[in-house]
Amino acid sequence: MSDTSPFYSRANEFIQLANQHNSDPEVKTGEISASFMYALSRYNAWLGSTGFANQDEMKAKKAEMSEYFIEEYRKMLDANLDDYIENFDAYRQSQK
Repeated sequence: MSDTSPFYSRANEFIQLANQHNSDPEVKTGEISASFMYALSRYNAWLGSTGFANQDEMKAKKAEMSEYFIEEYRKMLDANLDDYIENFDAYRQSQK
């Protein structure tokens, strides 16, 4: 992705941080991914909490919030998987 919008700039900063951790030979890439996903889920739980006055309100909307975040992640993952499939050789070559 070469878009320089603030959205992609922020995303690229997170990816750069993950790549810094990936340079540690003691850390497995899957562990970095798991930490990344945990951090995002924790952040989204916090974000979701900001729209409610109390825990009962949040609890009542938990399933709806989960579905929203899962669906948005699925769309982004599918788009990125399609992008990697389409550009597989170029992307993998650039990582050597």
